[in-house]
Parts: sequence; C-alpha cells; structure tokens
Amino acid sequence: MAGLARFTISEVEKPKISAGILVVDDDADQRSDLAEMVGSLGFQVATATGGAEALQKLASFPARVILTDLVMPGLDGVALLKELTSRGDRTPTIVLTAFGSIDQAISFVHDLKAFWFLEKPVQPAILQTLLERAIQQSYLVEETERLSRQLSYQGVLGDLVGSSPPMQEIFSLIRQVAPTTASVLITGESGTGKELVARAIHDLSPRNGRPFVAVNCAALPESLMESELFGHEKGAFTGAVERRAGCFEQAQNGTLLLDEIAEMPLGTQAKLLRVIEESKVRRLGGTADIPINVRVLAATNRAPDIAIQKRMLREDLYYRLNVFHITLPPLRERKTDIPSIGAALIRDLNRKHGCRVTHLNAEVVQWFDGLSWHGNVRELRNLIERAVIMAGEGEIQMRHIPAAPAPHLETPQSPNADDKTLLIRPGVRMSDVEEAYIRLVLRHTNNNRRRAAEILGLSLRTLHTRLRAYEASIRRAAASQSRAE
Repeated sequence: MAGLARFTISEVEKPKISAGILVVDDDADQRSDLAEMVGSLGFQVATATGGAEALQKLASFPARVILTDLVMPGLDGVALLKELTSRGDRTPTIVLTAFGSIDQAISFVHDLKAFWFLEKPVQPAILQTLLERAIQQSYLVEETERLSRQLSYQGVLGDLVGSSPPMQEIFSLIRQVAPTTASVLITGESGTGKELVARAIHDLSPRNGRPFVAVNCAALPESLMESELFGHEKGAFTGAVERRAGCFEQAQNGTLLLDEIAEMPLGTQAKLLRVIEESKVRRLGGTADIPINVRVLAATNRAPDIAIQKRMLREDLYYRLNVFHITLPPLRERKTDIPSIGAALIRDLNRKHGCRVTHLNAEVVQWFDGLSWHGNVRELRNLIERAVIMAGEGEIQMRHIPAAPAPHLETPQSPNADDKTLLIRPGVRMSDVEEAYIRLVLRHTNNNRRRAAEILGLSLRTLHTRLRAYEASIRRAAASQSRAE
C-alpha cells in the first residue's frame, strides 16, 4: 500500500517536461509545424516520416505518447496501430485525421484501441489537454503493471498460488522468460499446474492480447494429430469436407502450448521441428506454405532424458524446445502452500457450485499435511470440490472429507505409516471405510481394476458398480445443494 500512497495524479502531471512525444507524419511541413507546437508546450519531441521509421525510433526514444497521421505511404497510421497492438506496446496513440475521415478515426479508437483522435488543423490548447491526459494514462498503466508484479511476489501469479520458496523460484523464472520470445519446456508430475505456468507466461508476455491455444498431444489419435496441428484443405483425406486451420494458424501472433509432447508420434515430431525452425506451416493437402508467428511452449510429465532414451522424444526437438526449462515441484514438497491453495480453490468452487464455504478448519489442514499427494494440486482440487459440495456453507470439517484418497497417511500418530496403511478415526461410517479401502487398493494396483477386484475378493462387475455408485453420490449431493440454493 505504500506504493499507492506515494502515487498521486499530481505527480503524474509533473514529468510533463521530460515526457517524450513521437510525431509521425509523411508531410515535411506538417511534421515540422506539429513538432514545433509540441516542443513549445514543454515536451521532448522526436519525429518520423512514417510507420516503419516510427517503430525504429521507439527502440531508442522513450515516447510516452505517439501522435500519428492516419494516411501515409508505406506503413500508414492503421498499420502502425496494428503492429503496436501485436507487439503488446501500450503507448497511448493519438490519431490525426483530416475532415471527412472522423468516423473512420473513431472506429480506430474503438477497434485498434488508440487513445483518441484529433482533427486537423490542430489547435494547441486541445492538443495540450489530450497529450497531458494521454501521459496520465501512460503512468497509470505503468503503475498498475508495477503493482501487479508486486502482487506476484506475495504468493499469487495468474492462477498459480504459493508463497513457499520453490514456488517463489518458479514465479521468478516465469517473470524472467515471459517478456522474451524463447521457447519454454515445462516439466513436472501430473497435476502440478504445467498449463497454468504456460498461461502465466503468455499473460505476462507482449502477446497477451493474442490467442493462447493449448493442445493435448496425449488425447489426440495419431491419425488426427497432423490435421489438428497443421490444418488441412478440403478433400485432403476422407472426411475432410471443408478447409480447417490448424493450431499453429489459430495461435497466430500468440502462444501455442504442446502439452504431453512426449506422447506425440516421432514422425509428427520431425514435421513439428521443421515448422518451428522455418516458421512456416503447410496444411495437409495444401500446396503453399503459410508464414506463422507463434511462440511455442511445451510440457511433459516425463523426465526428458528418459523420454529420449526410450525414443519417445526426439533429441533435436528437445533441444529446440528446451531453450528455457521450468520444472514444477510436486505438492508434497511445498505443503506449506496447501492453506493458500485451498482458499483459492474454495473461492473458485463456491462460484461454480453456488456454495458459501468459508475455509478449511485446522484439523483438515493438519490432515492434508499428512497426505502424500500423488495427484498433486489436481488431487487436492478434486478432494476440496467434493468437500465444498458436502459442506455447502461455513467451514470444511473432517466429516466433509471422503476417506477415499489415501486417508491419514504419514500422520504424526503413525510415523511408520506407508502407502499401504489406512488409519481410520472412530465415528467414520462403514460405507466410507469400504469406499476408502477400495480406493486404497486401486492406488496400490496403479488403478488396475482387474487386479484390485482379485485382492478385494469382488467380481470386476461388482467393483465397477460400486465405483459408479460412489461417483453418483457426488453428483446427487451437488444436485441437492443446487436445489437448496
């Protein structure tokens, strides 16, 4: 809050004398007159003869506002605004327009997010007012971004939550790599939040106004993989009844996340490597290459070196993607984050289910601290979602927690407990004990239901029936809560 206390509107107006204004006009006389007028108002001024030169000047001249003509040869005012938008440049832009093109200028303010338009000939008093307001907006945007960065140091970055040292290190890496164009390889166990890291990189990058496209390589049949990535022309194969843009085209000027990259067929990996290196893609059945400008992020829950040894990941593709590497820690290595993650999940799940749950009570937090969390944050979310539905409002207590997900493992009361131990507190219903034991056996067999049924002394059909009943009870509880609301 100290930063906010120091930041006032009057201070925004003080730096006027040092604020730089870039004047862009192809007409030499008008450019000179406008630059002289801007200078007389007390601003630093630089000039450019068109959009292309303006982009070059911005690399060295710290403009607070851009004052640009609309109609110019080459890269005109429209193209300049579009290019600034694609780069994520938020410098306020005032569009100069001649009589008769005001409607068009207003559309640019709306569609291309220009700050405002100014009709020629320019009146000094009006120009001064607009420049001062644009500079004020520039400083406000800068301060908002500074405060957002400050918040990220305090345990929240996008949808990622955690104040533990491992997560603060992750936040630091994200902030470092986000403004660049480097490819990033994100690794970590299932459920640790790899896609959330990718989204945070995109949101903090200059591409944040552009598409973010995520494709799960493990979920796509091999026969459809290339069509999904590269697109196809009508008639390219049986069932291709119309042209379709692939993920690369859909992510143009934005970010593409290739999730579970090690599950992609090696042949497709080779084609992917070529697309990334050449920045061109050709649809299946097409004859022309399509230029692309896409930042590629990749994620996998496999150790890359082992995936390469097992010929699941091409070594050359790995080196191309692994320009920057982020490895997410499992939840069991940052259990101090569980209360803050739980609070964030409760807020989200309250909105989803219309509940009014407030928090996890101390006993639940202590119990969570004793779990192994093989499913990481995804497992925590699933567990809390059920508890939110069961509680409906107020605090989440132990009676709202199903005994299913390896309950009471590694607690202080049982220091020698392992993954084959089930600790049951008095007062738990027999049906919950049965469900807990069935799920524990499933975990022990790595979800091999046939083997679990043999251990439990049940038929496979009976096991399936009981598992369906457990899921149905969750849905009934959600429906009951919804009707109550």
